[in-house]
Amino acid sequence: MSHLGIDLGGTNIKTAVLSGDGGELEVVARDSRPTKAAGGPETVASRLIESGRTSWERHGETETVGLGVPGLFDDSGAITLFPNLPGDWDGFPLRTVVSEGLGKTVQMINDARAFTLAEGNMGAGRGSRIVVAMVLGTGVGGGITVDGRLHLGAFGTAGEIGHQTILPDGPLCGCGNRGCAEALTKASVLTELAGKESAEEVYEAAQSGEQRSIDAITEVANYLGIALANAVTILGPERIVIGGGIAKAGDLLLDPLRRSLKQRVTLVPIDEIEVVPAMLGSYAGAIGAALAGMDQFAVRSR
Repeated sequence: MSHLGIDLGGTNIKTAVLSGDGGELEVVARDSRPTKAAGGPETVASRLIESGRTSWERHGETETVGLGVPGLFDDSGAITLFPNLPGDWDGFPLRTVVSEGLGKTVQMINDARAFTLAEGNMGAGRGSRIVVAMVLGTGVGGGITVDGRLHLGAFGTAGEIGHQTILPDGPLCGCGNRGCAEALTKASVLTELAGKESAEEVYEAAQSGEQRSIDAITEVANYLGIALANAVTILGPERIVIGGGIAKAGDLLLDPLRRSLKQRVTLVPIDEIEVVPAMLGSYAGAIGAALAGMDQFAVRSR
């Protein structure tokens, strides 16, 4: 059997095709095309449908389809929060439009949860019973897997590690709250702290020993450590997986993050909890979307 995953990003739409049925799954195809997000919901939906059909033309039609999206949606698949894509997305029936365009039922999943599902089952979290994942970039997403399945809670939104309050009355977050982990650690915050144009420039400068960039990464890592310490205390994971653009800093980020965790976690043996970089790269979201469409990984909130 084969399974298609589509990952909607602000810049690109990525697709991945998985082959197999349950136990052993293999990524057999990957593709990418520009999102053209400035065109708004109708344009983006058309691009998603084109991406799915192009994948089928190249690699054969799949039994299932999953779609990862950068925000939240209701039980019908209508968008309720898309903070980082332009246009009037509120209430747009994305799942219905894409399902009709492809002629197949589409399972929808938040992109950070798709990342979590992929890394928890086929990536850096594989083999651990409880995994907490955090993906860092334009925003900060997260997720939790227990025995390979997403834990979504009563309302389907559990795992939003980036939207816990870290600094009361801190900067305004895209979710409407103040002082969220995302508002304190996202890529634009890192670059502003370091006085650089891009996160990549911050990493390069830090690697060359520039103190301002090192301090910027350390500040972001400290806030991330607070967020993850809370997650460790509440959830008791065996492994924490860090991915996304900012995570490309590697040990420049992970080492101060581990130190922050060690300072703040006192109720469990923190040395037994692994903090590791993600393994699946930029297609993790598409791989997780494909998993979400499969019966044994199907995403259900209630």
